[in-house]
Amino acid sequence: MKKLVLVPFVIALLAVIAPTAALAKGASEAEIVGPGLDRPIVLTGSGDLATVMPLAELVEAAGFYPAVFVRSPDPMLDERPAGDLGRKYTITYVMPGPNNDVDQLVQEVYPYAKPDPVTYTAPGQPFFGTEQTRGGWFVATSLLTDQLVAAGLPQNPPAAVDDDGSPWTLTAGLVALAAALAAGMIGAYVIRRRPATA
Repeated sequence: MKKLVLVPFVIALLAVIAPTAALAKGASEAEIVGPGLDRPIVLTGSGDLATVMPLAELVEAAGFYPAVFVRSPDPMLDERPAGDLGRKYTITYVMPGPNNDVDQLVQEVYPYAKPDPVTYTAPGQPFFGTEQTRGGWFVATSLLTDQLVAAGLPQNPPAAVDDDGSPWTLTAGLVALAAALAAGMIGAYVIRRRPATA
């Protein structure tokens, strides 16, 4: 009877341990930054199943593993995919290595790219002491966008902004207004300077 009682407990324990153990070989944390976010989104690979799964699903959908470890067949592309990439987000992965070393690997993510979301990992990023990332472009599916939106990204692409964070439309409007005011001032000055007729 006691053995029957223990079976559900063991199954539940394995459900928590299995994804955590798998993540121990790869990313243990991911920090996402980019437009439309007030603060970084942090996904962690430790804790209960509900906490672990978003990170496990992200690294799979974003092509993290083939971008880091060479695989066959290799889904990575050396050339940028055709289409509009849209706004860029950056994911910084924390990856524990041997001898208690911790590496950080950076991946660019374009969740609103058309026709499909895309990620890019720079080749040659060092990890595990002597290893380097394979790198390249990875064409994902809409599942990646759905997961990122569920994690906190905007449902729709944020408006483009310039370097100081102002929307392009606002900046263009201010420039046009300044030009109109300048033209008006020049016109008024010319009129005042024009000699009076007899």
